[in-house]
Amino acid sequence: VVRSFEGAELEGVRYEHPLEPERRNPVVMGGDYITTDAGTGLVHTAPGHGQDDYLTGLKHGLDVYAPVDDNGRFTAEAGEGLEGLEVLGDGNVAVRERLEASGHLLLFEDYAHKYPYDWRTKKPCIMRATSQWFCSVDGFRTEALEAISSVEWIPQVGETRIRGMVESRSDWCISRQRTWGVPIPVFFEEGTGEALLDAAVIEHVAGVFAAEGTDAWWTRSVEDLLPEPFRSDGKAYVKGTDTMDVWFDSGSSWASVVEERGLPLPVDLYLEGSDQSRGWFQSSLLTSVAATGAAPYKTVLTHGFVLDEKGYKMSKSLGNVVDPAIIINGGANKKQEPAYGADTLRLWVSSVNYNSDVLIGNAVLGQVSGSYRKIRGTLRFLLGNLFDFDAAAHAVPVEELPELDRYMLMRSRDVFQAITEAYDQYQFSRVYTDLLSFCVKELSNFYLDLAKDRLYISAPTDFRRRSCQTVVHYILQNMVRLMAPILCHTAEDAWQAMRKPDEPKSVFQSGWMTECDIPPTRDVEVWEQIRQVCDAVNMALEKARTAGLIGSGLEAQVLLHITDPALKAQLERMNSAANDVDRLRYVFITSAVHIVEAPAASEYQVEFEFGTVAVAQAEGTKCARCWNFCTSVGSIDGHPELCSRCGKVLRFVG
Repeated sequence: VVRSFEGAELEGVRYEHPLEPERRNPVVMGGDYITTDAGTGLVHTAPGHGQDDYLTGLKHGLDVYAPVDDNGRFTAEAGEGLEGLEVLGDGNVAVRERLEASGHLLLFEDYAHKYPYDWRTKKPCIMRATSQWFCSVDGFRTEALEAISSVEWIPQVGETRIRGMVESRSDWCISRQRTWGVPIPVFFEEGTGEALLDAAVIEHVAGVFAAEGTDAWWTRSVEDLLPEPFRSDGKAYVKGTDTMDVWFDSGSSWASVVEERGLPLPVDLYLEGSDQSRGWFQSSLLTSVAATGAAPYKTVLTHGFVLDEKGYKMSKSLGNVVDPAIIINGGANKKQEPAYGADTLRLWVSSVNYNSDVLIGNAVLGQVSGSYRKIRGTLRFLLGNLFDFDAAAHAVPVEELPELDRYMLMRSRDVFQAITEAYDQYQFSRVYTDLLSFCVKELSNFYLDLAKDRLYISAPTDFRRRSCQTVVHYILQNMVRLMAPILCHTAEDAWQAMRKPDEPKSVFQSGWMTECDIPPTRDVEVWEQIRQVCDAVNMALEKARTAGLIGSGLEAQVLLHITDPALKAQLERMNSAANDVDRLRYVFITSAVHIVEAPAASEYQVEFEFGTVAVAQAEGTKCARCWNFCTSVGSIDGHPELCSRCGKVLRFVG
């Protein structure tokens, strides 16, 4: 060790270029990108080959030296014997050989080092400083920030993201050095390199582009593209080779696509991935504010990206791309890659939280496929039980419907309104959740389960059957419309099966849900309490079933003790209803229900918030047709195995 000293003492010292001693440069203090945990702290600074180095060079007055041409080859500035050599090929080898020959190369070895690579070709990149065209944002930054506030951002974090980017944005570099794209219509004086910037020139070139397309810039001569008086001003011009930043192209789509066609501005919705806050969303905002003073959109919705089942980004090189065509049609091995169909894929899209990245694979699709089958199965049941129903002739007036049916109409209407609101707010996962929950909990597990006795056992024209069909018709008519934006094929299939000759030919021509005026049932909260009673009854029935006392619920009678006076009064009214719909044995799907004054002694008992439920074996004999147990079985002449209710139905239908 000859001497130790602080690095700061080197600042200002000049050093010789190892291959060109006449070139001398100063040692300068770098920026935050130089750290103490990597390297020696003494680094090479190339202002012409990297943003950090460029900024350091500007700070200390260093030349922006970039001896590399557009083809990635050294220019004459690089030194003797290097001109024309490919930098990342023979050029590197030649530089090393010259350093060895001059005695300046102490060691040569491979080591791991961070270096920029092109994501598509996986090849190293060369960063270099070049002349560019810029658009200053400072002149309208305040207006752009005000325009951001006028837009609805979904999710709300999108506003915070783009606001921060616009606030800190530097000038916008709008030029690119590519062999494709929209050319920047600028001419340069051949001798001086001075740019010819004139509105008349740009307008003339724009007219040529409108008539012939942008290829005219490359196929037409300078004389063809220049208007007078510039064509004859005695100067020689050459065409610029820079093209527009593609974000400027897409960011101008509000003008070229919307305004040019006479469509209204601002548009209703811009929809893209969350990365577009620095891309299309922002470029559209900036161009529109600069030109019109306002944002080009009313609402902006951002979404995450689709990853594979393990959470990895899809890539052809990784072989983990999930092909939508295989999801829809299936792969070569149908067991490993089953055909889920287009609607299952669409249902999956609606089921996920698109605000963040989402996963897709066979396990996820299998779950969604199960949900799709439940929705489709519900549709099939609704359709199948309306085969003989004509709303114009058979519908029961709403005010005459039993309380159970009016309650179900109200629940259906509330759910359909909630789904409509979810669509309006682009909350498609709520649409999925509400639709699936409605099919499973409200229909399959409750209303349609109770409806089977009415639909299958009653005479075709019985009031109790027609009233149920009236509700089913309302549900089906609205359900196919509400599911159509997502399950378009299924909804269309259902519509074709249910539509009358005078109705629209497609569900997509039928409009949205239809409202209906529903006279209120007893307090809706009481009906929610009744649902809780149903749950308690089912628990007691399950106890009895597990113990072997009963098989189905129709083999049981329920002994109900209710402590809430209002609820008890409602249940007593229902239990004495004359319509054979609201009576509790039909609501609980048992053969009998008795409301008792004290809890019944039974080992098959459940206590709940509003009282006690007990289960005992039903009295009487099982009817061979409706499977209810009652004492009237055998009372109808000629039908010894039927109850009186089924006997009357058979006499009616002949």
